[in-house]
Amino acid sequence: FNGTRVESIAKRAGVNKQLIYHYFKGKEELINETIADFISGVPAANLILPANPAQIASFRYKVNQEHLMDFLKFTAWEAIENLPPNPNGEDTRKRVLQSYVEDMRAKQEMGLVPKELDPALITLMMSSITIYPLLYGNVTRLITGLEPEDPAFQEKWTSFLNEISKRIFNMEHEED
Repeated sequence: FNGTRVESIAKRAGVNKQLIYHYFKGKEELINETIADFISGVPAANLILPANPAQIASFRYKVNQEHLMDFLKFTAWEAIENLPPNPNGEDTRKRVLQSYVEDMRAKQEMGLVPKELDPALITLMMSSITIYPLLYGNVTRLITGLEPEDPAFQEKWTSFLNEISKRIFNMEHEED
């Protein structure tokens, strides 16, 4: 972001920079609008979590893999850059992620999630295990011998997510 010039963006888009400045005040507004447009284009069904908490990780992994890869790459790039404040994109992303925390809290109140687990930390864990193997393909390959795009890896990882989730959300061992 810091090294990118509007002239470069215009050249890559095949337009002159005045056209970009006609619609956007600068790079900050352009990136905010790009994020808002991307997020608004994600089908709502992809943001509604399954009722069974043991199915959430595999659901989020599939959604990330099939619909959010470009956005996830952007967030990885954003994490290593020193970007200006981005209230449009940040507010929207925070709303979605906080809805996941609230969903986990509601499932906890229904007795579906162990009461000793922090819903925010469960949500962070779910984000980590459903994003990391996709974004860090080299690490995934070095550890498993498979590429994240390989159907064999996807099947193994989905099975693992289901198995680990069943263990985390198995409430039979809890005593009141």
